[in-house]
Amino acid sequence: MTTHAVRLAVADATTTVMSLDQAVTDWTARYFGPWWNAVEVPPESVGTGLAVVAGVHPSRYKELALGAVQAPHRSVEYAKAQHLVTHDPSSNVIRAFCPEHQLCYRSEPDRGQLHIVGCDTGPVATATARLAREMVRGALLRDGWAVLHASAVVGRDGGTILAFGQKGAGKTTTALALAACGGLRLLANDRVFVRPRPDGEAGIDVLPWPSAAAVGLGLLDALNWFDLAQKRLRDGERLHPTQHEKVTSALLAGDRTPLWDNGRELKAQVFPDQFDRWFGLPLATSGEAAALVFPRVEAGAAPAEETTVRALTGHDFMSGTTEDRYPDVFELALVDGGGIEQTRQEVARRLGRLPHHSVVLGHDVSANADFLTKLMPV
Repeated sequence: MTTHAVRLAVADATTTVMSLDQAVTDWTARYFGPWWNAVEVPPESVGTGLAVVAGVHPSRYKELALGAVQAPHRSVEYAKAQHLVTHDPSSNVIRAFCPEHQLCYRSEPDRGQLHIVGCDTGPVATATARLAREMVRGALLRDGWAVLHASAVVGRDGGTILAFGQKGAGKTTTALALAACGGLRLLANDRVFVRPRPDGEAGIDVLPWPSAAAVGLGLLDALNWFDLAQKRLRDGERLHPTQHEKVTSALLAGDRTPLWDNGRELKAQVFPDQFDRWFGLPLATSGEAAALVFPRVEAGAAPAEETTVRALTGHDFMSGTTEDRYPDVFELALVDGGGIEQTRQEVARRLGRLPHHSVVLGHDVSANADFLTKLMPV
């Protein structure tokens, strides 16, 4: 059987994904695409670097799952699912079993190797991409990068606007308005990697954090993307599998009414590659921080700058404690999940020198984009 391999490379971090199932490596290539320079490589070219090896093997999964249940273990929630985790300190091998998704894992942090075995291609492919990203994140963090909770867009000269705020503040609205109507390129929807340039050089370099983007039905409609998404779905294509079935049903039925579930808006989950393929939105692969914007969205509001300007705080940085969905169960980061504290402090100091804008935005995407591009030309 043929082994397939896809290599991810961003800055100085490199990880290779390998599988006998091409659907697994295709998923990785699609998910990271141009953001992390995902390319297929000959398996024989893969050396001893960081690697995720994944396979669909039901009988092997059953064998490993039985061993995981019988061994002493602790229960950990990872990626919103319970995992039984064992750690052999003598060999520094971590094993995990997820009954909900029928997945077994073996992590060897000292070698930078992670093995995944499951019963179905979908869960294996999803877990593989997630943990390949975690492996790259660990390499970047150890190399001096930090993680900001921000959306980002990049101008022609590389100048990057960073949009901050807690969930629902308007980060996605800001970034997509600037990308769809303002001529900028989308760098990231919810998080970015940042690192101060070396001593003697001013500035903050910015890299993307690849992830599916949550876009509400109202925003999808305001961007004139609703009909495009509906056509793609009716033609048999799919959005990210984390999307709630109610959202899929609404898109297929042409119902643009925002959906809510216990106070949480249910949103379309857009694959990174679908921004370009479906909606013609080009992606950026890097940038340099140029301005900070702190939006809030108010129905019926005319876009305007507010008098009170918010400053960056510790809550705008990701850390091991805030990264509750993806704790470092497999010891892929080996440092705090949001970066080294000294790096975060230097990033905050340098970003503090850049222009800060607190703004109110309405639901008119074009008006928002016109206002923001005049306020922050990059």
